[in-house]
Amino acid sequence: MDDRTFRTAMGKFATGVTIVTTKVGEDIHGMTANAFMSVSLDPKLILISIDEKATMKRYIDHSNQFAISILNDQQKDMSAYFAGQKKEMKEVDFHWFNGMPTIDGALVKLTCDVDNSVVAGDHTLYIGKVTDVAITEGEPLAFFEGKYRKMEDYSNIKE
Repeated sequence: MDDRTFRTAMGKFATGVTIVTTKVGEDIHGMTANAFMSVSLDPKLILISIDEKATMKRYIDHSNQFAISILNDQQKDMSAYFAGQKKEMKEVDFHWFNGMPTIDGALVKLTCDVDNSVVAGDHTLYIGKVTDVAITEGEPLAFFEGKYRKMEDYSNIKE
């Protein structure tokens, strides 16, 4: 199979949208990522996948910590900006949480220390030990087939 076929197949898996942030000194760096998952409850671990060529990899390797902001359905522009799809943003309003920059208004904010990292193909998998979490109400921003989506609630539908 070629790269395009594989990418199309992986795009059939709907995900939420996160922004990974970290800081080195006074320098803050962020990137949009949908390769994020929960790994363990005891200890509380999550996993992110970062391209070997991404600037974020150097920042995380230097700081040994990162934050995850799980975006709400009104934060498409924020995701596009950190994905490099939108060049102009008036100002990113970071919310400082547990000493880390996070995205203001995100559904969930997690701060993590790097517990382990593994090179897997052209990416590095970072396992983060969660050091703090904040949760707010709202609806998630979803991503499917290369497009932003909104979730639909089926809980009231009778079968």
